[in-house]
Amino acid sequence: MDKILFTSESVSEGHPDKVCDQIADAILDTCLALDAMVHVAVECFASTEFLLIGGEITFSKPVQLPNYEMIAKRVIERIGYDDPLLGFSYQQVKILNLIKAQSVDIARKVNHGGEIGNIGAGDQGLMFGYASNETPALMPLAITIAHELVKQASMLRKSGKFIHAKPDMKSQVTIDYTNPKQPRIEQILMSIQHTEGQFNDAFIRFVHEEIMLVVAKQYGMNIDFDVLINPAGQFVIGGPLGDTGLTGRKIIVDTYGGYGRHGGGSFSGKDATKVDRSGAYMARYIAKNLVAAGVADRLEIQLSYAIGKSRPVSLSVFTFGTLKEGFTESFLKEVIQQVFDLRPGVIIDSFRLNKPSFHYEHLAAYGHFGRLEYDHPWEKLDKVEQIKHFLPK
Repeated sequence: MDKILFTSESVSEGHPDKVCDQIADAILDTCLALDAMVHVAVECFASTEFLLIGGEITFSKPVQLPNYEMIAKRVIERIGYDDPLLGFSYQQVKILNLIKAQSVDIARKVNHGGEIGNIGAGDQGLMFGYASNETPALMPLAITIAHELVKQASMLRKSGKFIHAKPDMKSQVTIDYTNPKQPRIEQILMSIQHTEGQFNDAFIRFVHEEIMLVVAKQYGMNIDFDVLINPAGQFVIGGPLGDTGLTGRKIIVDTYGGYGRHGGGSFSGKDATKVDRSGAYMARYIAKNLVAAGVADRLEIQLSYAIGKSRPVSLSVFTFGTLKEGFTESFLKEVIQQVFDLRPGVIIDSFRLNKPSFHYEHLAAYGHFGRLEYDHPWEKLDKVEQIKHFLPK
């Protein structure tokens, strides 16, 4: 019998694409602190000692413009690019700032006089939200473990315990679902940038024992999995020196690791009038609360919007054959429309996406969903009882 396998990957905060995502979201955080009604759509591109910041930012009131270059350098230093020998560093990076104002046509279609309920979507688009009862955070198992591996490795690097590790890291986790009631880890792969000459038995043993086994045990998983560590050999040249970075190129890492579909829109550097972000957060919120209410083991929501319109164009529900007896997907759509307000302005207001108590910068690495270390509003299960009220007794 062939095994039923599924694989997800994650990358560390030092991966070139994630460097760009974090800079873009740090700029968004700074702008929102100055003006909750600011419109932001920022992209970044990173290469050897070079960073391009482009896109559109328009404030709704006069403000002293932020120093976008200093914001970027702070993020680069925080991540750990603090040595010019890495080929990308906050000390020597050259930054080209090409930020301009947002199109007045877009702003006019979105604002609608500023009434929360009438705020239109900042663009057309489709977005998905997913939840599964595989983990306490109601996230797929493979991406959850993959995130935890690179988080653990990065934490050990920053604490000084993983002394020869550098910022650029990747993980890949394959889960064996042949027995769906008892999934197992089939393989863990990690590629970790390191100091020249330090890829040796001690390095491999540290990754296996202090990262892989620790995380597997944390999730109550088997520890007899296949191990791959830097399978191509040494990994000295990394970060933007080894590969260019670009905002929005890790959208599957940001969401569900390939479990569930993706509408194609990225999150980082965008204010919440862009439904790529706010709609995806709402779709996750709906899916998570429905799964927690017990209607299905796995559930996916699709929303779509038209630019300038406050109501979604479509709403779809998929339960992959796990819908509990007595329910239909059509009935769930009716429940959603009774319980959740899907207008972008209301989503922004209820989740406080333009006045966040969290930092978007922290979301830009290790995933936007299932982050139990934070108290994100779209991860709350505060609609479960209301959903149950509409379910058949």
